[in-house]
Amino acid sequence: MTFGPKTWIVGETVSAALLNQEIRDQWNSVLDPWTTYTPGWTAATTNPVIGNGTLTGRYMKVGRTVHLSINLVGGATTTWGAGAYSFAAPFASANSTVSYLGGARLSGSGSGDTWIGQASLGPNTTSINATFPVSTTNTRASNMHATGPETHAAGSTLRLFVTYQSAT
Repeated sequence: MTFGPKTWIVGETVSAALLNQEIRDQWNSVLDPWTTYTPGWTAATTNPVIGNGTLTGRYMKVGRTVHLSINLVGGATTTWGAGAYSFAAPFASANSTVSYLGGARLSGSGSGDTWIGQASLGPNTTSINATFPVSTTNTRASNMHATGPETHAAGSTLRLFVTYQSAT
């Protein structure tokens, strides 16, 4: 993972090990594959359980910039809980007045509908929400939940991404 550059001192002897650490290793961390993690998935009233579905996350952190993607596919034994969903980011966002927005795409399990929405991460938090239109006729946004924007079942697929500044 990248870190701040070294402050060089006049007369300092530069070694191969120091150059490798300061240049090669920094560049390798930028070019490395993304890191996988398992994001937490919670709901405001009753938490969902992934069961035999899949919930995966990946991120790339360069300095304090985090690029993040989450993929959720419901399975036959997934229970969808109750209340607005939240997904956990791997690092807390910076404590500023900025909310970070990304994209979200939900493919319904049986309807064939695809919903396009937003992923949002507020300041000083790890909690990401996905918002979608309330229905095909009501385009106001609402946080994703067990029955919104449609009733989820095996095969429901959520993909979201966001880029944000981490607190550290």
